[in-house]
Amino acid sequence: MGVAAWLGPAYGGRMAVLSVDLAFRRWVDLGVVVLERTEPGAPTACEIVMWNERGVVEAEALAERLDKLATERGIELMLLDGPQAWKSRGNGLQHARVSERQLNTAAKTGLPGMVKPVTYRRFAEFCVDVYDGLCRRGWQRLTAADKPGFGGRRVLVESYPHAAWKSLGLRPLAAKRKARISDLAEAYGALKAVVPFTTNRPPNHDQLQAIVGGLAGLELEARNSTAMRIVGHAPKREEGQWREGYIVLPAPRLGCGGGISGSAGRRVVVDALGVVADRQLAAGEQIRVCPRARAVQLRYLLAALVHQIPLVDGDV
Repeated sequence: MGVAAWLGPAYGGRMAVLSVDLAFRRWVDLGVVVLERTEPGAPTACEIVMWNERGVVEAEALAERLDKLATERGIELMLLDGPQAWKSRGNGLQHARVSERQLNTAAKTGLPGMVKPVTYRRFAEFCVDVYDGLCRRGWQRLTAADKPGFGGRRVLVESYPHAAWKSLGLRPLAAKRKARISDLAEAYGALKAVVPFTTNRPPNHDQLQAIVGGLAGLELEARNSTAMRIVGHAPKREEGQWREGYIVLPAPRLGCGGGISGSAGRRVVVDALGVVADRQLAAGEQIRVCPRARAVQLRYLLAALVHQIPLVDGDV
């Protein structure tokens, strides 16, 4: 039975998830955001959590801190941007998990200890260790039998921000080393136009990635199958290691913040900032931001200056 088997009509009430853009070199490089929605259709409130230490991040210490934060906020669903497990030996692929092949990820997680490119190995091992550390604290990887928000289960979900942007019909945010402040402002404005949300401060690169990666978590918790999609194979133990695992992405849908659709032939109406004016999308076409969205981008830049927030790696 797949995860979709238990997804049903969305339910109302308060929903909150913790989304993390993982990093291991410095605590300050982590993107940690609590996303909360009080009722269906309400803007998503994004609380950016600041950890400004510059020391190396140890997986066990991070797992402890994330578990504590989630417990304090009553959160039962956590999204992590990083591989949760290794490739299954019998998945039919040579160097990747099924989810990575489906999303054409830049890096591939092979059999235990094997990755492409080879420079990805340290990060991949760190991510798996974080998942394992959280599981020792009572969390579990998302499986076909899990129903987040019910029965007190605490569930871990793998996100992939790059694919999340594309899934929403938006241009992915440039890599951190290449992103300019203007790129962040443009991405922020485009995302806010299609998914209404608020933040307690202007997000930097890592935090904006955590926001877009975490959107699917709210829909998963709400069991809203029309606003999310799940790719990959269920996680399982194999030869003493965790293998495969789902990646969950937000999906474009009508009726949310003006409404969007990224599916070919579907009508698109976004009235909040006029991203697209009532027309058809061709297959694979990306949504374009019209001039009125520039107002949001400008407000983002001004707020960033007022808060004196380091937005990209070169500014830290």
